[in-house]
Amino acid sequence: MRTIPFGVCMMFACCAQSQVGLDHAVFDDLPWREGRAWQGVLKSDQLPTRGFDMKYLRCAWSLDPAVRGISGSVTSYFTTTAPLDYLLFDLSDTLILDQVLYHGSPIASTWQPVDLLTVTLPNALAAGITDSVTIVYHGVPRASGFGSFATGIHGPDSIPVLWTLSEPYGAKDWWPCKQDLNDKMDSIDVFVTTPSAYRAAGNGLLVSETDVGSNTTYHWRHRHPIAHYLIATAVTNYQVIRDSVFLPDDTIPMLTYAYPEDSYIAGLNAHADVCQQQMPLYCLIYGKYAFADEKYGHAQFGWGGGMEHQTMTFVGGYSYELSAHELAHQWFGDKVTCGSWQDIWLNESFATYSQMLCYNYLAPQYWHGQLRARMDVVTSDPGGSVLCTDTTSVGRIFSGRLSYYKGALVLNTLRWLCGDSAWFHGVRDYLNDPMLAFGSARTSDLQAHLEASSGLDLDGFMADWFTGEGYPTYTLLWTQDTGGHVDLALYQSPSHSSVDFFELPVPIRFKNNDMDSVIVLNNTMNGQAFSFDLPFQADSAIVDPDLWIITGQNIVTRVPELPALKNALAVFPDPAQETLTLRDLSPAGGQHEVDIIDGLGRIVLRDQRTGQHDQQIDIRALRSGCYTLVIGDAASRKRARFVKE
Repeated sequence: MRTIPFGVCMMFACCAQSQVGLDHAVFDDLPWREGRAWQGVLKSDQLPTRGFDMKYLRCAWSLDPAVRGISGSVTSYFTTTAPLDYLLFDLSDTLILDQVLYHGSPIASTWQPVDLLTVTLPNALAAGITDSVTIVYHGVPRASGFGSFATGIHGPDSIPVLWTLSEPYGAKDWWPCKQDLNDKMDSIDVFVTTPSAYRAAGNGLLVSETDVGSNTTYHWRHRHPIAHYLIATAVTNYQVIRDSVFLPDDTIPMLTYAYPEDSYIAGLNAHADVCQQQMPLYCLIYGKYAFADEKYGHAQFGWGGGMEHQTMTFVGGYSYELSAHELAHQWFGDKVTCGSWQDIWLNESFATYSQMLCYNYLAPQYWHGQLRARMDVVTSDPGGSVLCTDTTSVGRIFSGRLSYYKGALVLNTLRWLCGDSAWFHGVRDYLNDPMLAFGSARTSDLQAHLEASSGLDLDGFMADWFTGEGYPTYTLLWTQDTGGHVDLALYQSPSHSSVDFFELPVPIRFKNNDMDSVIVLNNTMNGQAFSFDLPFQADSAIVDPDLWIITGQNIVTRVPELPALKNALAVFPDPAQETLTLRDLSPAGGQHEVDIIDGLGRIVLRDQRTGQHDQQIDIRALRSGCYTLVIGDAASRKRARFVKE
């Protein structure tokens, strides 16, 4: 797939300018709010396949937003994958089980710790048999923070509202399910009966509204595969706003379920407005919206974040970033779902990077700034992997720094490494792979498609950037003679011991007032030397000027000649005021004494350095003037000069 034509980008940008603004507070807040503060009985991920595949659900629920409770039934159609005499469902043991029906007759069931319901079949089923059971239940779902099943009020008249939010482990709090990311339902029908003063939002298409006495039953039908945690409903006195997203080859219905207060309607309508630009962009770069035959919509709910329920995102308030992020989840998370919470970045990093691409293509004046802001968050701590290493911690699953921002910036680096055409082509092939589309995927699946489109071997990259922790910090020493010849040495200091060296092409921009040139260095070792000619005299150099690589505080120094590696030492900033950072560029680690010597040769400050990473030294006690920093022992001493202001 080719990259987006310049004319198309300009068309998008012109229509988006009045609605786009880079608000750091908004995008910093989004991952925190998506973290869902879910509290409850956690599981490490999911149980094995359990001997059956889910096929279809028929859910019938009675819900009153003024009452925190649920009653109803869920009929699960399944196909056995092995001989089976019992079924295992996830269901909170705080709910009350009324009966389990098999072909209309009650059958036995027992609870197992924790929150597991065993349904005993009257006769063993052979492999390959399609059958069904109905679980009838009621009760008050377990309280779990913002998520799973919640009630609240809104508006000046304190109108009740009820909503569900099941990611990652909350579906079992309110309905009997199979919490397995690799087993989606092929389709669902949901019937919500509620007092007639209210409306029920849901997945798919609303096919009927039936009044029965003082209640109304809303029938939502969805005919695409859906993961357990993406099934949702919300109930209150919604005002429904109908709109459409117009694409070159399609028109997609858009519904907004908003609280009827005027200010909220205006805010929710803004989501529909920006989707008029964001959805065509996503369709162009990722492929057709997967649920175009049904709808895309927003339903307001009772907290200030968002949740990408399939075909109907639940939102609290409005922001451009929130709209872009949750819409992108319809591709990354809904159409293709991470196959394990370890791989949550396949959902969240792509949604985050997609909202960044809205700036890249729709409002490019914000592109560099939001890259820089996210990189500052990622590099605020030296450790942490994109791979989610603790799926029992919801805070770790939805880590804004790692699952959202670092993952998004790793995708940006992959885009730089593969090239635009190969990266977009590989991502689109990943989404449309018949083995993955409308199913689930692991990180190895994405890697395979990017390798196929780019021709690269990405094993080393993924070991460093997905499994490994941290990021590199670069020090560039360079010199240029009068004929334009440049000699330079590039040093790298990884921030975490899990990665000894990040092998990457590193772009360097050389410039003066009139000219500039970007040279890409294939950096494969620390202290690597490079030589080349420039057609102009450069007065400065910048490491990675376009922020393709996650890096720390890089420093660039022009020197009369390149030092030997064993004597390479850098200190910054220079001049310094309160804190001086020491960076030892040699490969040796260990603990060494650090002396700071004044102009008279006196040791005025003594400190210790441990390891190879940057070390901050407090120099507030020093007087203004010139100093020499000396590190090492008698056998190997390195020096660097600096000025204290």
